[in-house]
Parts: sequence; C-alpha cells; structure tokens
Amino acid sequence: MQAELETIRLDKWLWTARFFKTRKLATDAISGGKVHVNKQRTKPGKEIKPGALLSISKEGLNWEVTIIGISKQRRPAKEAILLYEETPESFAKRQQQMILQREQRELFDLSGQDHKPNKKERRLIHRFKQV
Repeated sequence: MQAELETIRLDKWLWTARFFKTRKLATDAISGGKVHVNKQRTKPGKEIKPGALLSISKEGLNWEVTIIGISKQRRPAKEAILLYEETPESFAKRQQQMILQREQRELFDLSGQDHKPNKKERRLIHRFKQV
C-alpha cells in the first residue's frame, strides 16, 4: 500500500480492493446504482479518500464498508482486505444471506437435466414443438 496517495477514483478502488474482477464491472455497478458513497448514488470517476462509507450490492449480497487505505495497484486478496473495514452488522447480515442462499439452493435443486439431449430425445422435442 502506498501512503502518498490521498484520493483515488471509486471504480479503481473497488477493483484494487477486489470487490470486482475488472474496472469495467466496477464502473457498470456504480452506474447501475449498486454502489453508494456516504448513502448517496455517485459516478465512477468520483474521487474518494479514507473515511468514506461505501454500500456495495453484488450478487444478492450487501457490504457496508469504511475505506481505511488506498492503493493504486491491485494486490493479493490478503492485502486487499487491509484497504477497508466492514461493519459488524453488515458482516452478520451477509453471513445470514449466504446461509439462506445455500439452503434455498439445496432445497430447490433446479439442476433438472444433467446431460445434452441425444438424437432420439431431440426428435421428440422437435415433434412436441411442431404440434
């Protein structure tokens, strides 16, 4: 982490903190209203600094984090965790959401078909659709 940086673009910070795999995905999430700074919707180019409160929604999970560090380079996950601090309420709520999603996946196993239809099954499907 570099101490001389005071501000950084929001999309770049989300990428370096490993919330999103690419800056493009981070930009799309910010533009789509999935990321809020200090409880307000913002733009990807917004300059942020330590102390800002971020609300991040991704794949049905929510994070409430406070920025405590800035890095201009994407570092390993163990170092990326040091860039922010998650609120205890957010962590507990996210754990509950993950457990609920896991239970729903087990309860409603929608795998359905586990193979591609063979030639005979395709013919039956085509006959069914033509009628």
